[in-house]
Amino acid sequence: MLSRRSFTISALSLAAPGLAGCGGGSIVALPDIPSGGRSLTRTLARPNYAQVYMAYPGERFPVPAIDYPSIEPRYLRQTVEFRGAEPPGSIVVDPGSYHLYFVEAPGVATRYGVGVGREGFGWSGQARINMKRDWPDWVPPQEMIARDPQVRAQLEPTPRGLGVRGGAKSPLGARTLYLFGEGRDLGYRIHGTIEPYTVGSNVSSGCIRMINQDIIHLYARVALGTPVTVLPA
Repeated sequence: MLSRRSFTISALSLAAPGLAGCGGGSIVALPDIPSGGRSLTRTLARPNYAQVYMAYPGERFPVPAIDYPSIEPRYLRQTVEFRGAEPPGSIVVDPGSYHLYFVEAPGVATRYGVGVGREGFGWSGQARINMKRDWPDWVPPQEMIARDPQVRAQLEPTPRGLGVRGGAKSPLGARTLYLFGEGRDLGYRIHGTIEPYTVGSNVSSGCIRMINQDIIHLYARVALGTPVTVLPA
């Protein structure tokens, strides 16, 4: 029996999610993964946050500095001990702790704070990164537009349909990693955000949100085909 905390099994579970950032809240039935009682928390090193979260130079659109002291320290980028079995180069998302781990070496990972799916939009399972985009357009699925009239007010024509063009106002932020599984786009993404202070909360329609400076850092190190494990919340 699959847990409701992992995903909902219903007629909607079999529907293909909207092929747009933040998934539109579609629920995907993927293989459940036990957390195994992991504790992935011991910090090994922290970077200089005044440098890490400064305004990012050389970008096509502004990436403003982050007031990092206002964010809980556990959600700021750091190197940590990693006790999972996933090999180097893998990504592990732990929605329960609002963390994403990029496995650097056996026993070591870079940990980032993330925002995750709000109630009813959580999911867990295996995926792969099959596409990467720099400052992508955001084209929400129709069910998201119907659910939130405020979304419709933001939309404008883009090459892929009505949405928000890539840039400082795009909900996808500076970078997006697209998650695929079962031979198709799952509709979920790991992406930047124009609301960096929402990391550490249940806020999205299923996507994994990161501070723009963090997604830029991760994006540069992730190859196509990277395996992604999303643990049950």
